[in-house]
Amino acid sequence: MKSGTPSLPPLQSTKVLDQLRERIRYFHYSIRTEEIYVYWVKSFIRFHRLRHPLAMGGPEVEAFLSWLATTKHVAASTHKQALSALLFFYGKVLGVNLPWMAEIGRPRTPRRLPVVLSPEEVARILCFLDGEHRLLAQLLYGTGMRINEGLQLRVKDLDFDHGAIIVREGKGGKDRVVMLPQRLVPDLRRQLVRAHLLWQADQDAGHGGVFMPDALERKYPRAGYSWAWFWVFPQATHATDPRTGVVRRHHLYDQTFQRAFKRAVSLAGISKPATPHTLRHSFATQVLKAGYDIRSVQELLGHSNVETTMIYTHVLKIAGRGVRSPMDSLPEVE
Repeated sequence: MKSGTPSLPPLQSTKVLDQLRERIRYFHYSIRTEEIYVYWVKSFIRFHRLRHPLAMGGPEVEAFLSWLATTKHVAASTHKQALSALLFFYGKVLGVNLPWMAEIGRPRTPRRLPVVLSPEEVARILCFLDGEHRLLAQLLYGTGMRINEGLQLRVKDLDFDHGAIIVREGKGGKDRVVMLPQRLVPDLRRQLVRAHLLWQADQDAGHGGVFMPDALERKYPRAGYSWAWFWVFPQATHATDPRTGVVRRHHLYDQTFQRAFKRAVSLAGISKPATPHTLRHSFATQVLKAGYDIRSVQELLGHSNVETTMIYTHVLKIAGRGVRSPMDSLPEVE
């Protein structure tokens, strides 16, 4: 049964997936979230042989989630992702009361120790990265930023005078300040010179500026063309904005960097399942190892809960809380 949602504007689209996209954009969710939610809702509808979602409810959602867990063997985080997509779809798009959603079990995500690289392993990986890929990896390791936070840096976010980087719209929509590694200042200045050449070329060619968050494009229509809002790590070529159809310059693609990083890990002969996000884990571990307090590390990482940051203290408890193995004190037998 539908519940009135007067706080939300009426939907203009007629197809359910278009309505989902429309509502996601109303809430200013990222394009990545839009793609994920559309994928799960589409999978849900196909699983039930194209039945209309309004004709389905709790049992159908339960059946779909159960199939994901028992047949597809998806991870707990993936299971939660699918559930979140369906919760949003039924609540924000279809406007349906969801008392049955409270009865659906949510899988517990097991707390895993993060993969951490030693400084020597990080140095080996950096040897097999070139140009802006190397600089980006150094920046992620030197600041603890998430990969998308590094890729989405704007020129105005680098504060060389105060040795700081402003991370805008991090996870949870929060801004924070991280240190600007002094060792990277010369390379960052050179990167800005290269970026400025692309910005100037776009200005001369009359291209559509860069993407602006939320309503800023309407409020400040020329800001997207300014140097201050240009990307620190711009893509070499132009791309079509999937939402507006405008041809503009995007920041460096995360997939491109991830592939380069994966190749570097392999060439460095490192057997750990390291990804760019591992640099963030390695940063946190090294900062804690250097003696900085847990609250400072929490703020640098942008964690809303200190318990999330505490996971890195477990990595530092080497050799089973410092207990010496009896094997190490066993006498040598000739």
